[in-house]
Amino acid sequence: MAVTFSLLTALAVWELVARFGGMPAFMLPSPVQVYRRFWLALADGSLAANAAVTLLEVVCGLVLGVSVAALLGYLLARSVRLEQALSPFIVASQSVPVVAIAPLLVIWFGSGIFSKILICALIVFFPVLVNTIVGMRSVPEDLRDLMRSLQATWWQTFRILEIHAALPVLLGGLRIGATLSVIGAVVGELVGADRGLGFLINVGRGLYDTSMVFVSVFTLILMAMSLYGLVAWLERRLLSWQRRKL
Repeated sequence: MAVTFSLLTALAVWELVARFGGMPAFMLPSPVQVYRRFWLALADGSLAANAAVTLLEVVCGLVLGVSVAALLGYLLARSVRLEQALSPFIVASQSVPVVAIAPLLVIWFGSGIFSKILICALIVFFPVLVNTIVGMRSVPEDLRDLMRSLQATWWQTFRILEIHAALPVLLGGLRIGATLSVIGAVVGELVGADRGLGFLINVGRGLYDTSMVFVSVFTLILMAMSLYGLVAWLERRLLSWQRRKL
């Protein structure tokens, strides 16, 4: 109820500012104009086609970034020497904004979908990596001793103990990565693309079609919220044993 009231209030304020604020429509369209532009873009297929491209980039980049980060994070958590050797390079790579790296990736790999997937993977990589390391190192040592006393193999220890103990932290990193992947895709598309929601934003900006910019931005917000909700649902399913224990 509170969320609905907040949304209605925001729309009412937006409508009043657009109507009586003295700003032209190409600078600040009203909610009604954005709504009409949304249905127009939906009817001609441009919104669905470009949103599908962005979603594909986001999902592929998220899978790639999470997979590499989880694998490397597990290795770093198990080997202090490996962490000491690679940490400076990993931290240094994250000190450079993705916005600065994106043009290079577009130049090297072209303006197609592959460069956008790489940008998504890069922006997802670090938070998932850190959460993987923290999660693996949060496994109680007495439980590891118990597994060793039972003569459990590496795979049994990993499957039965480490994954379940570290899963809450890992899923927390996945929540962050799910929203960041959308940012990565849009950054890549804004740098150079002929498809995607970032491309629509560039087109709308160039044509002073601000309503199209708003439609694209709201679609990106909906996409990020949907991915976040999907991870939250996955977390509830995978961690249901915690609630049962309580």
